[in-house]
Amino acid sequence: MIHNRLAVIRTEAGMSRKQLAEKTDVNYQTIGFIERGDYMPSLELAFKLSRVFEVNISAIFSDTPFDSLFKKSGHNGL
Repeated sequence: MIHNRLAVIRTEAGMSRKQLAEKTDVNYQTIGFIERGDYMPSLELAFKLSRVFEVNISAIFSDTPFDSLFKKSGHNGL
């Protein structure tokens, strides 16, 4: 299974799914499917996504789960 944090990165960038889809030449629903883990993007699309956000692919996708953002910040969710 491939894990991703595309939704977090997209939201931090202030970008809608539709805007990201336009920048990567895919349907906006594809972005939603990727964010939910229902669709694994091609390597070509993964590179496009990394270029849009100017990050390495490994900042978006991983073969192991990403650490919780709350654990790193010390935030307890309350």
